[in-house]
Amino acid sequence: MTADLQARRRLGLTATLVREDGREGDVFSLIGPKRYDAPWKDMEHQGWIAPADCVEVRVDLSESERLAYATAEPEDRYRFCASSDAKTTVVREIVRRHSEEQVLVIGSYIDQLDELGESLDAPVIKGETRNKERERLFDAFRAGELRTLVVSKVANFSIDLPEAGVAVQVSGSFGSRQEEAQRLGRVLRPKSDGRAARFYAVVARDTLDQDYAAHRQRFLAEQGYAYRITDAGDLIPGDEA
Repeated sequence: MTADLQARRRLGLTATLVREDGREGDVFSLIGPKRYDAPWKDMEHQGWIAPADCVEVRVDLSESERLAYATAEPEDRYRFCASSDAKTTVVREIVRRHSEEQVLVIGSYIDQLDELGESLDAPVIKGETRNKERERLFDAFRAGELRTLVVSKVANFSIDLPEAGVAVQVSGSFGSRQEEAQRLGRVLRPKSDGRAARFYAVVARDTLDQDYAAHRQRFLAEQGYAYRITDAGDLIPGDEA
């Protein structure tokens, strides 16, 4: 589309100049050379975006899930481990710990998100949600009437939720670095009280989910962010872990 635009000048703006096919350079042939680049951490130090604490929480598959994962077809394995039931307890605990903040639970698989919405007693926004209902829920979230929203990929782009302070990612588009950055970006608006954003990635240990998580984090690592890795057992008290 850009190549077909008849214009004397073109300007491209993005916070995530990264593609999984390695063809980022195509942008420059269509628009022109890079004129300015601001590292995320520089923008943080200048107060344009909030500081962020990134945490990878690793969960263990149950014995039955592990067996099913090992015997699943290769094309089904990521969906299976990314949608593990073990993640639900972890997400509930994270939301409980941040009950005074506004939390986005983000994922890619609709059945998983529907189950989380029911477990958290929170509304789910997905592709089939009508625009009027989306805006009603977003407005309620902005106003603080809703503390928790469960959202699909529709929240990856162009939504303005200034007071969202916590994001919990339960599944993604395989190893997409761009998506990881976009999801962190949902909580990076500077907060009125100066608090840091929190970004949790809930990951199934020793599976494709963990492998893809490492790849997804690479772009943010290049921007200066570091992920703390913790075990679900350290997060959840008692026998629930």
